[in-house]
Amino acid sequence: MGYIAVVLGRGEDRQLESLLGEKCQLAFADTISAAAELSGTQEAKLVMIDAVATGGDQAIDACRALKEGSDVPVVLLADEDSLQMKMQAYDAGCDDYLTRDDMIELKARIDRVLFNKIANDQLRMQLKQANEMAFIAMSDTSDLGVNIQFLLDVNRCDNLDELGMRLFQSIRSYGLNCSLQMRSRYGTKNMEANGMAKEMESAMLEACSEQGRYVDFGRRSIMNYERVSLLVKNMPVDDPKKYGAIKDNVFSLLQGCDARIVALDNLKSLELESVLVKRLSGHLSSVMATVDHSYQDVMRSIADVVENMADGVESSLQFLGMDERQESAMQKIMETGILETNRIFNDGMRLDKGLKEFLRKLDEVFASGHADPQQIRMLLDSMPGD
Repeated sequence: MGYIAVVLGRGEDRQLESLLGEKCQLAFADTISAAAELSGTQEAKLVMIDAVATGGDQAIDACRALKEGSDVPVVLLADEDSLQMKMQAYDAGCDDYLTRDDMIELKARIDRVLFNKIANDQLRMQLKQANEMAFIAMSDTSDLGVNIQFLLDVNRCDNLDELGMRLFQSIRSYGLNCSLQMRSRYGTKNMEANGMAKEMESAMLEACSEQGRYVDFGRRSIMNYERVSLLVKNMPVDDPKKYGAIKDNVFSLLQGCDARIVALDNLKSLELESVLVKRLSGHLSSVMATVDHSYQDVMRSIADVVENMADGVESSLQFLGMDERQESAMQKIMETGILETNRIFNDGMRLDKGLKEFLRKLDEVFASGHADPQQIRMLLDSMPGD
């Protein structure tokens, strides 16, 4: 006896007990309220109204009352096959209209009603499960869409302030109240979605940044990923499923935020290196100008000294008692010294000109905010390799 069939009538019905007693337990009720109470139990799968015992009009009213707010099948048992009665029963929500003339047909029809009830219950349960799965899928899809949009937008953030506000916009879709800390190579940025950063939250984020990926306390959680720490102040601890989903989804946002911090740090480093090279190039040009003037002064002084020495030696040859061959050799030595001095001076000038040309090309490469890769490659090719 796996289920209960409620019978609304005047009392026990031996005919129905004989017909259905092997398959179900019959529960008899003599009032509509009693029948409604019995049909509200989980085991009740069917209600039969004895129209002969209750009267035709009262049977229709009972059918209408029992079907209101209930999905338990109601079968009306009558003593005549009346079309008018059938129409009234159908209008009242009756699931089937039977007479007692053919008990075999009665049993088959009741079995069919019960089968439909069980099948509908199973379909309803499957539909409920499908709806729940669809809702979960929609929720997951929505969260995934938020995260994907953040990862697409984050590459357009040019500074930590913009990055932090974009992260807060994404987190707002989860209904979270958060404090954020971002640690770049050039400083630490503490932020709130609304208003100034709070000292206590900032200190907690700094202290817990090395305490693992999750630091949970009460309804709060600190989530850490490399250079990013997020304090969530209203975690749904009463909903384990949502709690875990928020941790997983928000953590992926922190990963994207950290990647952008690294990119911004690299861009800042490249910018500083570019400024350094440009200033170094300008400084070297200034130094080279000073060296150039000094070099030319020194070389001219050396050339003057050599020429004065040559003139002095030449004017002294007549007093040295040398023969013509010795004087010729001495003059040859002095001429060679003058020529070598001039050659060294000219070689130095060519070296100075090459360095000036290199510094000029370096200035051209870094003249704009974005260096031309082809110009950089040409400049590297002009330099000796390792």
